[in-house]
Amino acid sequence: MASVVDIPWVTLTLFLSTLLIPIMISRQLQLCIEKELFVSIGRMFIQLILVGLYLEYLFQINSLAINLAWLLVMLLIGASAIVSKTNLPKKMLLLPTALGLLVGLLPILALICLAVIRPTPVYNAQYLIPLAGMLLGNSLSGNIVALQNLFSSFEQRKAEYEGAIALGASPRFASLPFVREAIQKSLAPSLASMSTMGIVTLPGMMTGQILGGASPMIAIKYQLMIMVAIFVVLSISTTVTLSLAVRICINNNGRILAKPHNN
Repeated sequence: MASVVDIPWVTLTLFLSTLLIPIMISRQLQLCIEKELFVSIGRMFIQLILVGLYLEYLFQINSLAINLAWLLVMLLIGASAIVSKTNLPKKMLLLPTALGLLVGLLPILALICLAVIRPTPVYNAQYLIPLAGMLLGNSLSGNIVALQNLFSSFEQRKAEYEGAIALGASPRFASLPFVREAIQKSLAPSLASMSTMGIVTLPGMMTGQILGGASPMIAIKYQLMIMVAIFVVLSISTTVTLSLAVRICINNNGRILAKPHNN
């Protein structure tokens, strides 16, 4: 297989000029996303450069303690980003979200490293960190959708929820239909993506491995593994997050303590 083709920095910088297209669209339609776009692109650029430099250092050291510490940082930042995007009170929902990601990620990541890929050592940073990043990254949007849908449904269908409470239902039972619907909506994009993969879309991990010189069949096996892992992690994390959110954000009388706030 051919070696990977490097991209010169000058060429990459010139390619970034294509961002003028969404900027023009934003101004034409008054979407007002220019500031957020510049901030997001700037943060992404700086963060990826720093992470790239750090990962080279991390891969060389390959310490179990450092790898686990980096995973914890990734998890906490991911949980914080999820809650921030939902406009819900962080002090109430950061812990449920972080625990949801933790419970979803660790067992599946351990299973992959111990039984599927089996790198040497099993905590090899070259596998552990990128896999954790893919699983967490693909869980962010699903958890955001789940939390937003749950609490917006409480607001929009307030009479339905309060009616169930008035009839004697426990807060947990009264919120179950809302939790169920929120989880269904959070999983829908992943289900659609899996059903069209290989026909409509060529997934990122598979494309990256092929561009990196891997055999297409090896890339396919990795992609199958990662897509199943993403769906399982998302299913577990959203279920745990919403279950804990209901317990923490609804008191014994059924009053919902957490409400979306405006930026």
